[in-house]
Amino acid sequence: MSSRPPSPQPSTSGYPLEVIVNEESPGPSARWVDPRPLPESSGLKRKREWSESLQEETEEETAAKAEDSWAVEWLCGLRMKLKKQRASTVLPEHHEVFNTLLEDPVVKRFLAWDRDLLVSDKYLLSMVIAYFSRAGLFSWQYRRIHFFIALYLANDMEEDNQAPKQAIFSFLYGKNRAERPLFHKLRLQFVRSMDWRMRVTREECEEIQAFDPDLWVWGRDRALLP
Repeated sequence: MSSRPPSPQPSTSGYPLEVIVNEESPGPSARWVDPRPLPESSGLKRKREWSESLQEETEEETAAKAEDSWAVEWLCGLRMKLKKQRASTVLPEHHEVFNTLLEDPVVKRFLAWDRDLLVSDKYLLSMVIAYFSRAGLFSWQYRRIHFFIALYLANDMEEDNQAPKQAIFSFLYGKNRAERPLFHKLRLQFVRSMDWRMRVTREECEEIQAFDPDLWVWGRDRALLP
């Protein structure tokens, strides 16, 4: 019987191993496996390409969200100045909540009582809306107490004279001091819900007022007082 080289066996990876027969040597020939690396499986290649593509898209989307917008502040001949604009977190629903609370009878009496605008001028009231947008509550969760807490915090941040903000307690509770610890507890919870982001710029306040410039509380300007 003539000796025939054994037929190549299929590889478990799906690619046949290459077999070379040495015809000069007597006896059965030995198998020789090509030392070159096997080609990458098409399934694994596609999976790796898809993973890399998904990672690149995710990074691009994250970068796009984090980017602030730029606006032209002024032009002079060929010179141009750009100004970075922060993306506002204030939504129309926050304005609606604020407008609803303005109709609350206690809030209306308080604003009428503060005739000298010591604790409730238009900028401090704008900060109330800014704080509503940062607290992360649902619209239906905001109550009268949140209006006064936000206004108290605005005075805390902006006013050098801290005495007038005590008028908020006088108006709400009179001489009863038993309710003040609860107010401060709710105030701390509110600040935490904002992640301690209490600073509001004048530009943000003006942007808030520009959403509804005819709202009557924006007329509460200290510069216009007699």
